[in-house]
Amino acid sequence: MMMNRFIYRAPLLIAAALFFFAAVALHAAAICDARTYGARGDGATKDTAALQAAIDACAAKDGGTVRLTAGIYLSAPIVLKSGITLQLDKGATLLGSPDHKDYPAKTEFRAPGMQSLVSATNAEHVAITGEGTIDGNGESWWQEARAYKDSGILGAEHTRPRLVVFDHCKHVRVEGVTIQNSPMWQLVLYYADDVVVRNIKVLAPAHSPNTDAIDPFSSSHVTIDHVFADVGDDNIAIKSGMINSPGPDAPSRDITITDCTFLHGHGLSIGSEIAGGAQNIRAERIHFEGTDNGIRVKANRDRGNDVGHLFFKDIEMKGVKNALIISEYYPKVLPPEGDGPQPVTRLTPHFHDITLENVTAVDSVSAGAIVGLPEAPVLAVTLRNVRISAQHGMNVGYAEVTGRGFVVTAGENPAIVQAAGAKLNLH
Repeated sequence: MMMNRFIYRAPLLIAAALFFFAAVALHAAAICDARTYGARGDGATKDTAALQAAIDACAAKDGGTVRLTAGIYLSAPIVLKSGITLQLDKGATLLGSPDHKDYPAKTEFRAPGMQSLVSATNAEHVAITGEGTIDGNGESWWQEARAYKDSGILGAEHTRPRLVVFDHCKHVRVEGVTIQNSPMWQLVLYYADDVVVRNIKVLAPAHSPNTDAIDPFSSSHVTIDHVFADVGDDNIAIKSGMINSPGPDAPSRDITITDCTFLHGHGLSIGSEIAGGAQNIRAERIHFEGTDNGIRVKANRDRGNDVGHLFFKDIEMKGVKNALIISEYYPKVLPPEGDGPQPVTRLTPHFHDITLENVTAVDSVSAGAIVGLPEAPVLAVTLRNVRISAQHGMNVGYAEVTGRGFVVTAGENPAIVQAAGAKLNLH
């Protein structure tokens, strides 16, 4: 009798369970179309309130997808929340408002700043996906920045908003979209953990100031894969602490960069603001063409820390001005005349364990430099099958360099200029 009762009830229990899990799945997969919340997408009406309402409504349902169908959504800053995926369909553009007053002043990254067009703070499981575009509408900001620079006014006296900022976020995904024309840095990962940036384009005119494509800043477990970047500043800049930072600063670590193409821009950089250090950075199968620099590891006495275990493999450069720069004298490359050892501080850079393997550079202006400080030489640089053809050779000073298959072909001057403190072991 008991068995018959169980057999009779089993289908009902199974049906109830299936209904429950289907309801949970439906609830978790909520889709909030921005137009349903009043967005016009006509490129003229400010859709800020409607976009934020869609985000807030999806967040209230324990997360979901905020969808922007084809159209131009003019907006002031919007804020993403945990569990939210901002999906931009093909033909959809989120366009930054041209009104500078729409971007509130705020303290960002421990410094004066302005709110970015898209941001998330202390959020988890947040994403931006699709085939659409986020456009910062930055031309007026660039003109203003150039005017300030020409007048000699820099720094805190003049700030600009970034475009997309993930601040202290976890489990972040940015995939498929185009990010372009930011007033300043374009995609910033600030104290973020577990981030995937894949199959995106980051664009800005070559003359646009400070339009770094991707800036992981004191972030960890970051994957940057199949990114096309053609911008006005660093194609990637890994940072971890501002100039003269009082600390504490967390390092950037465990970052992998693969299968990327970089055109205009200042190259793949670690630094210069690296007061928290950087470890375990790996870049493979990167193509540079026409960038100002290829690979740069850069700092100075006012912004350094421990930077090590960097690995670069299968790198191709064409028409890059400076192929390889590892320097502790940024913004310069070489030391000033008469520079001697200075006291070591918490901001003294310590570069070590840097490996380059299967790297070719042709038609460069300069092969570059590997230059440490007298008080903190660059240690354990390994060059395997590195071949550079340039007008000017490679400068090495206060650095320990081991090379096997390291060939520099210079049109002028010696292929390798060995300065004070250089220790070379070349085969």
